[in-house]
Amino acid sequence: MSSADDLVREEVKSISPYNAGLTIEEVRSRYGAETISKLGSNENPLGPSPTVQAAIVDALAGVHLYPDPAGHELRGALAGRLGVAADRIVLGNGSEDLLSVICRTVLRPGDTMVTLYPSFPLHEDYAALMGASVERIDLKDDLSIDVQGLIDAVARVPRMVMFANPMNPVGAWLTGGELRRVVDALRPGTLLVVDEAYVEYARGEDYADAAELLKDVDRPWIVLRTFSKAWGLAGLRLGYGVLGNASLGGFLDRVRTPFNANLLAQVAARAALEDTAHVEKVVELAVGERERVAACLRSKGLRVAPSKGNFLFFDCRENAVAFCDRLLRQGLIVKPWKQPGYESFVRVSVGTPADNDRFLHVLSQA
Repeated sequence: MSSADDLVREEVKSISPYNAGLTIEEVRSRYGAETISKLGSNENPLGPSPTVQAAIVDALAGVHLYPDPAGHELRGALAGRLGVAADRIVLGNGSEDLLSVICRTVLRPGDTMVTLYPSFPLHEDYAALMGASVERIDLKDDLSIDVQGLIDAVARVPRMVMFANPMNPVGAWLTGGELRRVVDALRPGTLLVVDEAYVEYARGEDYADAAELLKDVDRPWIVLRTFSKAWGLAGLRLGYGVLGNASLGGFLDRVRTPFNANLLAQVAARAALEDTAHVEKVVELAVGERERVAACLRSKGLRVAPSKGNFLFFDCRENAVAFCDRLLRQGLIVKPWKQPGYESFVRVSVGTPADNDRFLHVLSQA
């Protein structure tokens, strides 16, 4: 009888298991901590708008039926908000689902995918699973993006350029002018995918909304967004893509599963979109606390990357796994980064003021 190792494709063997982090229940069971602060997954500590819960309760009567596979109502609401046609919106079971759909639609064995590094691991993993090679553009010494390095890689005409802006896990970002330079370097045959999971937190004149910047660019592009972060719907799994070309959406629809955006997620997202005041409250808290925590970390002599996300990336000056394990024993969940070259770095989410205070206190002890 053949073993599983004989049956599994080499591309699958080449990738590492995704580090999803520990749940609150796992930390409580493993370490016996009574008070737990979960700052490892960049979740919204305030949760969704109060209108979301009521909308979900009303929708429960229809859960025995399949959801609208095209998500017409939600796509219409998003199209109105973004000022694009509804046929240029595609829905996914979280934006990470769309990453997989895009890679399966576009990438071929032997293709090259360019990304920023350190990366959101699934950007690389889904490309590798299709047999594509990944070209990494590493950070500069000051933990900022190597814009010229990215432009040079784009000019070599890879099949796909895919990166997060703001960058996950670092928080670094491309300004509008820098993103425009990357776009100007694109040539036919390259698909640009900008993952804007943290766009709501990226305030300031030095950041440009990619969907707005790209709206008049006459070539295939995709901007990914999610309801998991600022909108507080991580547990329901809903993401969406804005497409530069509606015809590309038809091909993505052939690859995605027909019902990849479930009923409750679609209903919750529509309700969340109606309460922009709640999102403003979420973002205001995160941005203020992000700067406060960053200042405290720097006051301890730690190197902290500038960030426009709801998280910070810092060098703990030792093996991050061992460092984070000590924090876990105190009920503090943060994420050690494991990609080569960054094994001493930790990504910590911005939580409530109380959770952030607790993190800084435990950090001092650790």
